[in-house]
Amino acid sequence: MGLFREPAFDTPCRIAVEQSEAHFHAHVELEGDIAIQPGDKVRVHGAPIIVGFGESILIQRMATVQPAGALMRAWTKLTAMGELKELYEVSFTTSRW
Repeated sequence: MGLFREPAFDTPCRIAVEQSEAHFHAHVELEGDIAIQPGDKVRVHGAPIIVGFGESILIQRMATVQPAGALMRAWTKLTAMGELKELYEVSFTTSRW
């Protein structure tokens, strides 16, 4: 078991991309029961996917999963709380802009 990274492995994946008035998303589903955890890296292989407005696409590709080691996972969890707090920084001052 590595402290920073575990050995990488390849796995098939399904990619769903949609760009429309109702939806704007890109989802990647890995085959099998692969649980992605904090610190893990996933790289999907292939050319960039371009979808025009009003279109959607579903394709199969390969992905490389690089699991985090124990130290990297702990560091990611520790620093994530600080980054999350940046998203909801609020001020309760009485002054008006």
